[in-house]
Amino acid sequence: MNQPLRLIQISDTHLSADPAAVSWGLNNQARLERVLDHALRHTPRPDAVLLTGDLVHDESPAGYRRLTRMLATLPAPVLCLPGNHDDPAAMRRLLSKPPLRFGGSHRVGGWLVILLDSHVDGRDGGALAPSELAALERTLGHNPQRPTLVCLHHHPVPVGSAWLDRMGLSNAADLFHILDRHAQTRGIVCGHVHQAFESRRGDLRIMTTPATTRQFRPRSTRFALDERPPGYRWLHLYADGTLETGIERVVTSEDGSS
Repeated sequence: MNQPLRLIQISDTHLSADPAAVSWGLNNQARLERVLDHALRHTPRPDAVLLTGDLVHDESPAGYRRLTRMLATLPAPVLCLPGNHDDPAAMRRLLSKPPLRFGGSHRVGGWLVILLDSHVDGRDGGALAPSELAALERTLGHNPQRPTLVCLHHHPVPVGSAWLDRMGLSNAADLFHILDRHAQTRGIVCGHVHQAFESRRGDLRIMTTPATTRQFRPRSTRFALDERPPGYRWLHLYADGTLETGIERVVTSEDGSS
């Protein structure tokens, strides 16, 4: 099999205007730096880095500018989309200078990577606007032979945590109505749930990734934190449409040993 495209997915960084800010007893800036360092030591020249939302928890321009400085030297395009704890307008304004790209569809080697905006003002849950769904339909229709990865923040299928599943993608049926008609779509990657999860819909793989901040306890009825360390997802995308993926955990000084 030919050499694959190598992607890294980073999610739920929850930065703030103050780089020393602490949430859930931890410094999110320091944890993101450690996760990025680990990811780039293991994949020193990725073909793209995916940032799947909840990037700046307080939606501050200072937080986005600092994130831009952290990512500006990465040796690959950085493809960004918003989560519920983001300001899409600020992201579009501040995260659009190369190598950062906000939203839209992007060719990465022989693959197409589509970034969807599921942010809804004032809500923790998400939805895809009619314009977003129409753009997805149009893009897939124009690229029937190109294997495709779809990225969004909110999970479109239940992950088994009741409190999280109440704030997933509210119009997932509309998304699948489109994707079911376009067999070139090989995978969906999401953030939001602060845990690793994978399921299938036929041949379509649906995946979430650990946060770089605190993790949420899997299969929990109510909000509960998990002591597992932060992490990221790697993806290998092959020319024939094959997708391989896995999770890497990054032990930090706060986490002790895994």
